Amino acid sequence: MLKFLTGGLLTLFMAGAVLATPLEGEATYDMLFRNGTLDQIDRGAQLVYARKVTNSLKPEAADRDTGDIALSFRGEKSEMALLEFRQDGKYRKLGTFPASVGNPMIMYFYETIVRDMAEAAGGSPFYIRNRVKEALIQESDVVVGEAMVNGRMVATQTVRLYPFDGDPNIDRMKGFGDLELRVTMSDEVPGWYMSLIAEASGGEVYRSELRFDRLDAPQ
Repeated sequence: MLKFLTGGLLTLFMAGAVLATPLEGEATYDMLFRNGTLDQIDRGAQLVYARKVTNSLKPEAADRDTGDIALSFRGEKSEMALLEFRQDGKYRKLGTFPASVGNPMIMYFYETIVRDMAEAAGGSPFYIRNRVKEALIQESDVVVGEAMVNGRMVATQTVRLYPFDGDPNIDRMKGFGDLELRVTMSDEVPGWYMSLIAEASGGEVYRSELRFDRLDAPQ
């Protein structure tokens, strides 16, 4: 059972990977899009994630997209998860998703990466999206490690994906050709996702980090 963490920023410290295990494509997908990750969240609470973006090709987009993403519940039986972007006291609705399926932050993460890359480097968002989708069902390694969460060491699992590995168009991607998507998950973090990170050219061209910040308890 999840041990809910309320109030305050999580203090995260990766203590080092201890094991890398290969996963078949279907297992990778099932881990990343795990069902039931919101089932134990009180429907009066909300999950808050901090997003920080750097983008050397389009700095104004980085300023636009850096802020908080809040997940709350809506509907007569709170069966829908609502995502809102919050920046400087302003709120913008991002969409609603069935809460029974799982945490929609993973979908938001991938879709923002597709959009950001298309805006910054050009190219077809459909092509980019398809390469990302293909990466989600390819065999990958899951790295088992530990992280410090509010002074307590917890077990983590990290999946790394490289959507454009071997792509013939890498030279036209303005530094996005080596894009790495890195998702760290833990049963001890409400909503399952500890961090969702995308980096291009080691972060010099582009970096997007979504990190679990807190669970705000019902008022």
